[in-house]
Amino acid sequence: MFWDLLWPFRRIKVYALVGESGTGKSFRAKLVAQKYGIDHIIDDGLLIKENRILAGHSAKKEKTFLAAVKVALFDEKAQRDEVARKLQSEKIRRVLLLGTSEKMVNKIAARLQLPNPDKIIKIEDIASQEDIEKAIRTRKIEGKHVIPLPSIEVKRSYPNIFYEAVRIFKKKKVDAGGPAEGIGPTPKILEKSVVRPEYSKRGKVIISEAALSQMVIHCVDEYNSDIRVKKIQVKDDKMGYRLVITIDVPYGIQLGGNIHELQQYVIENIERYTGILIEEVNIIIDKIIQRDAAGQRYD
Repeated sequence: MFWDLLWPFRRIKVYALVGESGTGKSFRAKLVAQKYGIDHIIDDGLLIKENRILAGHSAKKEKTFLAAVKVALFDEKAQRDEVARKLQSEKIRRVLLLGTSEKMVNKIAARLQLPNPDKIIKIEDIASQEDIEKAIRTRKIEGKHVIPLPSIEVKRSYPNIFYEAVRIFKKKKVDAGGPAEGIGPTPKILEKSVVRPEYSKRGKVIISEAALSQMVIHCVDEYNSDIRVKKIQVKDDKMGYRLVITIDVPYGIQLGGNIHELQQYVIENIERYTGILIEEVNIIIDKIIQRDAAGQRYD
């Protein structure tokens, strides 16, 4: 009974399509959905069923890159509650989540009260390297993005960012008896819309290592002002940022639980206020700080 209350959608089978930004996930989303018999897609803040937007609002509408990331992650309670309610009312059995990494789709699933994905499909498994590189060039040079919806739906909801319609003809499978004489398999038309978000016209937003380090120091100080940050290493691997934080901790702190809580505190606060993804935070404890009777520190 408790489990049913905790996971109202636990009987849903969740699929995920992951790949770096601009590699063609949205372009291929409907093909993946068809292959696995999926009717609902969650992509960039939208809940999509067939050719309609059921709930949410598109990250492509945002004017800044960081705001778009927050929408895609369902950072705002009103947005995620709207989508979660619609998921429940639809009584769906299969849903496809799109994201740049496994961590991102897991975060989206958790925020929408969905189980973690049962099956994760990587863009490299369904697209050639040539197609991926072409998609990345189109994104970087022309600022074009894809929404897996027909143009009439996108024009109605987001006319200011619509660019063009793209149609894909996909042959339907024929019965064992074959098609009637002189008639070939009936192609199915999948229409997608190409859009140009406002933020793509303004250039990319990059957070510097110095700024990110300052945020880490602030988070650690907020969590426990007695913990001293000695060194921060920042690595951007295109899927998100990885941090290595070297600290001195006061004597008596419970290293297991408290350090794990500190990791989560840093991740959640930086992601909340910047919209960037933190893939990993590793904490190295260099020294245990002790204090004498007068409260003075000594090592």
